Amino acid sequence: MGFVKVVKSKAYFRRYQVKFRRRREGKTDYFARKRLVIQDKNKYNTPKYRLIVRITNRDIISQIAYARIEGDMIVSAAYSHELPKYGVKVGLTNYASAYCTGLLLARRLLNKFGLDTIYEGQVEITGDEYNVESVDGHPSAFTCYLDAGLARTTTGNKVFAVMKGAVDGGLAIPHSIKRFPGYDSESKEFNAEVHRRYIYGLNIADYMAQLNEDDEDAFKKQFSRYIKNGVASDSVCVCVY
Repeated sequence: MGFVKVVKSKAYFRRYQVKFRRRREGKTDYFARKRLVIQDKNKYNTPKYRLIVRITNRDIISQIAYARIEGDMIVSAAYSHELPKYGVKVGLTNYASAYCTGLLLARRLLNKFGLDTIYEGQVEITGDEYNVESVDGHPSAFTCYLDAGLARTTTGNKVFAVMKGAVDGGLAIPHSIKRFPGYDSESKEFNAEVHRRYIYGLNIADYMAQLNEDDEDAFKKQFSRYIKNGVASDSVCVCVY
């Protein structure tokens, strides 16, 4: 059989319907959004909260929101550009800052609803798995679901740093340890100490010390803002906490 050219008929174009605007712009994954937004019918009008995380070149955005016909309603928000008020002056888009942003969001939200004294979260940061459980005789733990948007959910992604910070801050978010730094997919084992080093920014401190030793000019160029703010490789951990 010879080659037959497929010609779209007039009927095809008359029935053609364009996709949603945000899909055309490549901004929203509606397949994922539908599953994050739709609430069970037996829960009536109860909001289904989402932890929205978006990471730009200069900022980390974290919000707690729920969907309505009119659009998403934001309950609380935290941004990494707020961190200088709390002592973190540089590296506002690294893993440690992402964790701090999630932690700030969780404490801000629980304080808003008067749950901050009931759910204190993880007091000592170990990097290990931690889940918030409801306390008997008190309101249930605030539950939400991670909305990573179009980000690639690979192991070590900073989206999961924000989520870990929110969980350690006292929010109940269903998750596993498989996407945290320190998880080995081959041995199926999780090294919490590796994750803890990322949370405290010690991986950056090691790189700073190594680069300063290997190439001082490259170090001064890459870490100029650290030098300007007086943050050395041995004080990165102090800067973060």
